[in-house]
Amino acid sequence: MKSLKSVSHSKNLTLGKRPLVRRRGRGGMQFRASTTGKLAPAKYPSFQLTENHVGIIIDLVHESGRDVPLAKVRFNDGSISFLPAVIGTKVGSKIQFGLKATITDGNVTSIQNIPDGTTVCNVEKQFGDGGSFIKSAGTDATVFSHEDDGVKLKLASGKFTKVHPKNRAMIGTLAGGGVGDRPFMRAGVKWRRFRSKGQKYPIVRGVAQASYVHPHGGGRHQHVGQSSTVSRNAPPGAKVGSIAARKTGRARIKERK
Repeated sequence: MKSLKSVSHSKNLTLGKRPLVRRRGRGGMQFRASTTGKLAPAKYPSFQLTENHVGIIIDLVHESGRDVPLAKVRFNDGSISFLPAVIGTKVGSKIQFGLKATITDGNVTSIQNIPDGTTVCNVEKQFGDGGSFIKSAGTDATVFSHEDDGVKLKLASGKFTKVHPKNRAMIGTLAGGGVGDRPFMRAGVKWRRFRSKGQKYPIVRGVAQASYVHPHGGGRHQHVGQSSTVSRNAPPGAKVGSIAARKTGRARIKERK
C-alpha cells in the first residue's frame, strides 16, 4: 500500500513597491542626514549662572551640513566646547562667559545684562539648553527692550519674541553669511549639499511620474486626474498635493457695501 503524502504548493506573493513619498515618510536611513563629519553638539557648556569663565579659541572647524563655522573653545577649567563663530573670530582670541562678561563680539552672557540695540545670536529658549535659535549662518537678532515679564528680541524676519532674562546669548552676528548666494554649477554638487542636510533633491513633479510611483502619475497627459486636496488624516502614500486645504485657487475679494 502506497503512503499518501500531502504536498502544499507555496504561492509567491509579489507586492508592489512603496511610493517615494511613503518610503521617505517612514524615515529610513537613506533619507536621513549623513552623520559623516559631524562634531559634538554646538551649544554652551553646562556652567552655573553665577560662574564666570574665560575660554581661548584653539581652532575653527567645519561641520558637514552646517554653514556657520564652529569655534573650538578650551575654557579655563579644561573643558572643550564647540560654539558657532561670530564675524571676526580668530584662533587664539579669548571669550568671556558669565554675568561679568563685557559686551564684546563673541562673549556670552545673560540677556538681562545686554543693553537695548545690541545684536545677539545663539540665544537660549530655555535656560540651560545651550542655545537653540538664531544659529544659522549670517543671522542675528536685536535686543529690542527689557520688560517686566522678559526681554523682547526683534528677529531678522521682523517678528518679535520674548525670552527669560536669565537666558544666555552670544554678542555679534554669526559668520558664514551669503553662503547660499553662489549658484550651483553642477547637479552633483547640489545633490551633496542637500544630502548633507537630509533634504530631498531632485524634486520631480508628481504628474511626470508613473502611476505606480505617485498618486498624481499616469494618464495620457500630465494631469492630476482627481482632486488634489487630501485629508489631514490621509495615509502617507496618498498625502500629496494640497494637504487639508480650506481654500484653493485664486481668492476673490468682494467689495462690501
